[in-house]
Amino acid sequence: MAPAIKVGVVGATGRAGTSVVNGLLASETKFDITALARPSSIDSRANAELRGRGVHVVAADLTGPKEDLVKVLAGIDVLISCIVYTNLEDQKPLAEAAKQAGVGRFVPCDFSTPTTRGVMNLHDMKDDVLAAVQRLRLPYTVIDSGWWIENSVPALPSGKTDHAVTKVLDLIPGDGTVSIAYSSVPDIGVYMAKIITDPRTLNKRVFAYTEVLTANQVADLMDQLSGENSKRNYLPADEIRNAMVSARSALEKNPADQTAIFTLAINQYLDCWGLRGDNTPEYAEYLGYLDIKQLYPGITGKTMREYFQELLSGR
Repeated sequence: MAPAIKVGVVGATGRAGTSVVNGLLASETKFDITALARPSSIDSRANAELRGRGVHVVAADLTGPKEDLVKVLAGIDVLISCIVYTNLEDQKPLAEAAKQAGVGRFVPCDFSTPTTRGVMNLHDMKDDVLAAVQRLRLPYTVIDSGWWIENSVPALPSGKTDHAVTKVLDLIPGDGTVSIAYSSVPDIGVYMAKIITDPRTLNKRVFAYTEVLTANQVADLMDQLSGENSKRNYLPADEIRNAMVSARSALEKNPADQTAIFTLAINQYLDCWGLRGDNTPEYAEYLGYLDIKQLYPGITGKTMREYFQELLSGR
């Protein structure tokens, strides 16, 4: 029997991190998982639950002494970062320690929509991390996953989906005809278990999505399954672009303006996948991504239809 692959996970109790841990534990491949937790949360209930599932939990200060982090990472084959987006820069010292510890593959926190530089500030920050990884010549794999179906639930007049609607994102950019690649958060771990054991994905970007629909098709699907007419909040392209201009202007005056930071981030996402059409397999291929459906024919994740059926049935 092949020895277990030793995997370290940063942010293992978060949304993406939970999916990664679940996917690795459920995989046919044997993984020995270590969760790197903040020293202040080492005894949290969430980490106790991880221990109960056979996950090792160790304290790790990503911005502390490098030698301490190197010791924590010693023996790790694959290091996966699911760090919170506000701490993306902490991945740079993490990568330096991983290189020194001899980690065989680093998966930086991405899990987003594919695009190029200059479209989304958040993407550019993640790309800066990748550049730091590449300067170290640390083996890596970048995984983008498209737009989450969990963020795409239309509101219904009956209120039946209100508990699952992300109100700030209950919008249809432009005319709703742009194709968008979707995936479900729990599936990222399933895809991860395949990708990190595949030599073809080393030092590559992978687009791990489930299906492609337009925003109008998503609303049509909800209408069909619910028997109601979903609330379609179309947001004109000019309003999205004007909001970005206003947010940038506010940030020039006060770079710490949290409202402006949030407004810019949301509207850049809407522009990226809702207007520009960057979040598609075709554009990802143009950017050099490997397509998960070509890598693993037959692999499936939860579809929008399946997710909506679960919501409407009360599951």
